[in-house]
Amino acid sequence: MASSLDSASFRAVVGSFATGVTVVTVRDGDDDVGITSTAFCSVSLTPALVLVAINSVSYVDEVLARQERFAVSLLGAGQASIASRFAVAGRPSARLLLADLAHHRGEHSAALIVDGAAAAFECVVAGREPGGDHSLVLGAVSRVDYLDEQREPLIHFRGRYRSW
Repeated sequence: MASSLDSASFRAVVGSFATGVTVVTVRDGDDDVGITSTAFCSVSLTPALVLVAINSVSYVDEVLARQERFAVSLLGAGQASIASRFAVAGRPSARLLLADLAHHRGEHSAALIVDGAAAAFECVVAGREPGGDHSLVLGAVSRVDYLDEQREPLIHFRGRYRSW
């Protein structure tokens, strides 16, 4: 017998599933926007596809609806402060959020990429679907910017950032 589940209970349940932590950024004309996302996964190796869920009322979702390229930085251990910066409500500029941190622009997306993460790559939007209160954005990976195979990941588990 199924029981009803309120949103707080559901959040607690799915929060028991450890996930990696990403920062998704997109260039919007003269501005840069970004968001922390733990709702991220690889979808396919051939072609290389990833999926990221973005809150559908966020400014980043609005920008991704009109821009076709974005970047993903897979954060590493010790980068919880970066994740927290990009998790704030509102629409602060990604340039301001990274102003005192090493970063660069992606060659294909022109989006900001966090230096020193576990990995980073650029994508072209390959599809979008509504998913409840989020937009599910399918990205075709156009370029791997870097991979640090020695870097341990930053993990989100039960509402907190952790490293192993």
